[in-house]
Amino acid sequence: MTALEFLPIGYALSVAVETPVLVMGLSRRHSLRVKFFAGIWLTACTYPIVILTLPALTGRCYVPIAETFAPAAECVLFATLAKEWSRRDMVIILLANLASFAAGLIVFSLGSR
Repeated sequence: MTALEFLPIGYALSVAVETPVLVMGLSRRHSLRVKFFAGIWLTACTYPIVILTLPALTGRCYVPIAETFAPAAECVLFATLAKEWSRRDMVIILLANLASFAAGLIVFSLGSR
């Protein structure tokens, strides 16, 4: 499977894992609509870069660079989306990304058996 073929599958998995974390964890000052939008939009902005661009640019250092880039970029994007944001919001974005990474490891390690 090519990276382009994998893109919609990985995106759907990431959104399915990250959105509930964001909905439950982001500050109450953010509406449910903003939380759901963040779950879809943040990943839509970063996932193509993580899957299509970073592997070619980073080689063997791909995983740590990609897993640093995604939450850092999503924190910046969220800060531009939300009128008010907190450190808690940024930690939740990081945790959502870690949960997505863990889910990917589990799903694809089971698939390689």
